[in-house]
Amino acid sequence: MQKFFSWVAAPLVAAALTVAAPAAMATDITGAGATFPYAVYTAWAEAYNAATGARVNYQGIGSSGGIKQIKAKTVDFGGTDAPLTEAELDESGLVQIPTVMGGVTIVANVPGFKSGELKLDGQTAADIFRGAITKWNDGAIAKLNPGVKLPDTAITISHRSDGSGTTHVFTHYLAKQSEAFKAEVGAGKVGKWPANAVGGKGNPGVAANVMKIVGAIGYVDIADAMKNGMNFVALKNKAGNYVLPSQQSIADAAGGADFKVKGMAPDLLDQTHKNAWPITTATFVLAYPKGDDAARQKGVVDFFTWSLNNGQKKAEDLGFVALPANVVKMVEAEMKKIK
Repeated sequence: MQKFFSWVAAPLVAAALTVAAPAAMATDITGAGATFPYAVYTAWAEAYNAATGARVNYQGIGSSGGIKQIKAKTVDFGGTDAPLTEAELDESGLVQIPTVMGGVTIVANVPGFKSGELKLDGQTAADIFRGAITKWNDGAIAKLNPGVKLPDTAITISHRSDGSGTTHVFTHYLAKQSEAFKAEVGAGKVGKWPANAVGGKGNPGVAANVMKIVGAIGYVDIADAMKNGMNFVALKNKAGNYVLPSQQSIADAAGGADFKVKGMAPDLLDQTHKNAWPITTATFVLAYPKGDDAARQKGVVDFFTWSLNNGQKKAEDLGFVALPANVVKMVEAEMKKIK
């Protein structure tokens, strides 16, 4: 289901427009894109509205949609988990800034297993998601879970049906683990999924499929997984330890990242810290340095400046990890280009 957020309740639209149309036109901004940060952007927008009276509309339509809409200039900012490269930023003339960090989690609906009780490594996860392993009691899974009785249940893969930054992050991680996965499924915002796979719209669609299909496995952002009380798979990291996605394991993965690169998008996948969550990512905002409406351009800068300095507790409550203080300062400097 497409996510949409607006701080104008439907029954009050007419009254709001009648009473405060001039102010709303000057302060409202719109954005669209990644569903990964939807929960935190909407929480920030609610708090920002209460503090300033300004309103922010954000549609969670997927990273591909967000990139398309900002390039078409139909929104004031785009959201993406699949950062644009330096060449793409130069070509499009966009500014790209990170806003918050999180983890892509592997979630499963396996009878008899609670969160963290099922272990996978990167290679085995890649074999599952490319369709080479189709039963939960497969020998490769059993080897990683000694002494555990695994069910003879068919595996159903739940994946994004839309162009997705979450898919971009997840498939790039699995492609690092397996050349076969890279060749068969690919690494990008969409994948060539096997026959035992079902698609879902947005992270909520993937989560819904996992929850309703016994034997399903999928990948969703940590906020959606936490909100739905889903069962996490423990994943073996580069240091050889089985870890669960958490704010600490995400922060540990991002601890040594260099955000000074153009586009502020360092590779956070498969980091070497002993506690690092292997599928860690930042999410990004895209905007034009110069826009047709100076007030709306300023609105984008004001919203994210306020949120990065006042909304970190809300982000943490949702399972996200705040950008380090030094990175926030870098983001604020980069946002000065948006005028």
